Amino acid sequence: MITSSFIYVTALLVIAASLKLLETNTRWRLFEYLPAIVSLYFVVMLCSTFGVWEKTEEINNAYKMLRNNLLPAMIFLMLLDADLRQIKQLGGRMLLAFVIAAVSIGIAFVIAFTVFQGYLQPGAWKTLAALSGSWMGGTGNMVAIQLALDVPDSSMGYTLLIDSIDYAMWVMFLLALVPHAKRFNRWVKADSQFLEKIGANIELDNEQGPVNAGGLLILLAIALLMSALAQSAAQLLPTSAYFTSTAWTVLIVTLAGVICAITPLAKIAGASQLSMLMLYLIIALIASRANFAELTQAPVYIILGLVILAIHALIMVVMAKWLKLDLFTCGVASLANIGGVASAPILAASYSKALIPVGVLMAMVGYIIGTGGGLLVGKILSFIAS
Repeated sequence: MITSSFIYVTALLVIAASLKLLETNTRWRLFEYLPAIVSLYFVVMLCSTFGVWEKTEEINNAYKMLRNNLLPAMIFLMLLDADLRQIKQLGGRMLLAFVIAAVSIGIAFVIAFTVFQGYLQPGAWKTLAALSGSWMGGTGNMVAIQLALDVPDSSMGYTLLIDSIDYAMWVMFLLALVPHAKRFNRWVKADSQFLEKIGANIELDNEQGPVNAGGLLILLAIALLMSALAQSAAQLLPTSAYFTSTAWTVLIVTLAGVICAITPLAKIAGASQLSMLMLYLIIALIASRANFAELTQAPVYIILGLVILAIHALIMVVMAKWLKLDLFTCGVASLANIGGVASAPILAASYSKALIPVGVLMAMVGYIIGTGGGLLVGKILSFIAS
């Protein structure tokens, strides 16, 4: 049994690295349904269930120190790619579609939680708040909300179950709709000829230099400095039972990341690689506190996730008909929220390779609003639960 904090963290890194290498360098079909980051959660949780490490004071302190300091740094690095000047190039209709997708997801969470509340465990609103952050932005937003709302690590298993199983079904559904785009566009009377021009313009603005050690060190130092400054500033701000100093920390680094994304710092290559590395370690840390025996209501949560997606889809179709939004715009706006950078470009490419940058940039918008949107949904769900 592992009792040393150094060996504990090393073990988590080895598991994370092994799964990522398997996903990158093999054709193992498991990763089509459970991406490496989701597989990582369940592999580490399995180790925790069988007591591979003991939750000593030393390990508990290492867990808190790493999670609390790495998360703000990760959010800052993640947002360096979200340049508001580029986002403007998407145009009003694309941004409107994204906002509609995000709002419809929030509404779907509220309706579904109201219906299913009696079947869920106490405090389930926090679990769903974390999921809503993921489905409005990405996994980084999810772990930010988990920390801000102090969601139990054991409950995050439900979040990731929905986020992997239901999300995979949603991706397949949206890809299956691609051949029917022309028919859908005729039905809503949409015009999508301008999209490829937008994609080409965005691609020209996204060039960065090669990743190098010097650049990575600069980014790492600034990210950790921002994390420390945000935590210090958060201690000086007023708090409540809902909006804690941790929530302030997340908000401050989000704002700092958005501001720095329009500075020369964003041109240093490597921010996305560093933020992904931190995300893998944070997910492994969260999973190391969970246990399979605690996932007793998994089927209910999976059905709940499907109901949320169905409500979201219905609202999107109604708004597409009303505003004459084409299927590409609706689909990528939806997947930019629910799937983020990992899948929105894939759906965009299925329409045209020239549209891949549009998918990437739409997902970047999700990074900006995901944490705030998830916290807002959580606040509404907490009122319903009380």
